[in-house]
Amino acid sequence: MFFKKSKNQTANIERPSLITLTRPSSVVSEQFRTIRTNIHFSMVDTDLKSLSITSAGPGAGKSTISANLAVSFANEGKKVLLIDTDMRKPTVHKTFRLPNHDGLTTMLTDRNAELVNIIHRLDTDNLYILTSGAIPPNPAELLASKRMEQLKTELEELFDLIIFDLPPVVAVTDAQIIASKTDGTIFVINKGGADKEMVLKSKELLDKVQANVMGAVLNRVDTKNDHYYTYYGENR
Repeated sequence: MFFKKSKNQTANIERPSLITLTRPSSVVSEQFRTIRTNIHFSMVDTDLKSLSITSAGPGAGKSTISANLAVSFANEGKKVLLIDTDMRKPTVHKTFRLPNHDGLTTMLTDRNAELVNIIHRLDTDNLYILTSGAIPPNPAELLASKRMEQLKTELEELFDLIIFDLPPVVAVTDAQIIASKTDGTIFVINKGGADKEMVLKSKELLDKVQANVMGAVLNRVDTKNDHYYTYYGENR
């Protein structure tokens, strides 16, 4: 299936949230490659086709982590689709400076919608984006629908890896719905801004739906040379 290339500004050096694109040789970009490697090791006996990224509450930086991991996997040669599944407060279209008139909501509600007209192919090789689309009144119902299952199956045939940028776990059930259906889930924790009880509650909610929580990214950790984010550690 051929996707038309979308106009975007991901190469803009003033986009610190996309550091894997703007500063690929930085310490932080190397950290994302380390996370990518650890994910591979965690799924050594399984073909990883879908990955969920979520957090306990808002402001943890899960969307930034999702975007940079998508770039990192695409740089590895995988055909990657990043889906903005946060249909309550979407941000992926802002990160990549894409229109958001149509997106996931369109694909779930319009039977005549075609993926080739909705998915954005970026300048970065192997990287594709499905924005959220219009904010619906019933996100949880849409994500739990049979149509969502069908769409996921269809997309897994077209892409090597699908990354779902999910809403926070505690606030709504959306994250549980999708995390229960993906091969793995990464949990983003904001260093210094995370509430311990909320984090534990989030892990409990993900365990309830038997989500495969592979590990956590501790975000916004100062490093010696780059004052950005990330550390990856397995849950034990």
